Amino acid sequence: MAAASRGLVRRLNQFLLRSLSPSPSPAALYNTSHLRMFCAEAEKEDDSRVIEAKPGVMTRDSKRSGAIAVKCGMTALWDKWGARIPITILWLDDNIVSQVKIPEKEGFCALQVGCGQKKEKHLRKPEVGHFRAQGVPMKRKLREFPVTEDALLPVGTSIDVRHFVPGQYVDVTGITKGHGFQ
Repeated sequence: MAAASRGLVRRLNQFLLRSLSPSPSPAALYNTSHLRMFCAEAEKEDDSRVIEAKPGVMTRDSKRSGAIAVKCGMTALWDKWGARIPITILWLDDNIVSQVKIPEKEGFCALQVGCGQKKEKHLRKPEVGHFRAQGVPMKRKLREFPVTEDALLPVGTSIDVRHFVPGQYVDVTGITKGHGFQ
């Protein structure tokens, strides 16, 4: 089970035990640190190298980098008129910019983003060399996103849910799950 291997079940049990504890103290009511265990940043190691992006001027025509996510499922929300709005729940793993492609070298602007974790012994030698040369941790998946020059991010920049804004529409590309002949 993938969720159990990532410690989600353990953290959920800890959260339930903390929330069911009898008569919390007034100081505990204002302490929200127990919610941090569900944040993806809580799992980050301290030795990971993350470089903050420099703020730049983005225009209406700027194309920003994407992110690699896993579909967890679907649910629904209701608006103030009671209309049902189906939504998809996505899980963003540890997305990090692993390479920046600029027009001077490659002839186009793109960002290579990696997600997940993989041991060095399970990667091919060219992949290990690529990650070591860039100084980023080993990643399971690599995808390239075309961007405009004003949206380039430095190598090592972490892309998380704060990269997107609420209500923003996104383009999604995925692999359909086969269900066999019906």
